Amino acid sequence: MFTGIIEEVGTVGSVSEGDIAIAAKRVLWGTNLGDSISVNGVDLTAKFFDEDGFQANVMPETYRRSNLGDLKPGDKVNLERSLQLAGRISGHLVRGVVEATGTLQSFTNESDAIIMRIAAPAEILHHMIVKGPVAIDGISLTVTAKASDWFEVSLVQYTQENTNLQTRKAGARLNLETDIIARYVEQMLDDRFAAGVA
Repeated sequence: MFTGIIEEVGTVGSVSEGDIAIAAKRVLWGTNLGDSISVNGVDLTAKFFDEDGFQANVMPETYRRSNLGDLKPGDKVNLERSLQLAGRISGHLVRGVVEATGTLQSFTNESDAIIMRIAAPAEILHHMIVKGPVAIDGISLTVTAKASDWFEVSLVQYTQENTNLQTRKAGARLNLETDIIARYVEQMLDDRFAAGVA
């Protein structure tokens, strides 16, 4: 479990089938083998680390649902260590289970903020509400506008300076995870209606 508050932007060192190596420093503090590290919003297990970074395995299912298969050596990735329940939750509860990818459409300046528009599948947009949370490449953000095939978020200066989003170009695939609470509520209601309980 994560909060969506990015701790470090790492650099992809190597990518091979089923394996990724990432140069990083901060996310290694207090990390043990087997611990979870969010990489662009994907919960990966650290299988090896040293003073220069870490390696993790990547399953075929992860490649199918996320943008990790698009990564090349030198690419920047958002990193976060797993949540400690004794700490503050500054973002929202992020599982690190990417549901689908969206496509970056545009950046628009708005004073000190930047409005980011993302095309997304209908089944993902169904679980979003304006002013509700969404994780984009592991970053906890708030939906500011939504239509039938896109949504927008506003990037404050801290997010602009401390994540990889501004290095992304129009057409880039972005990992999306919607609010877990919305998904649970929908499933419970569907189950009740299917059982004929009003």
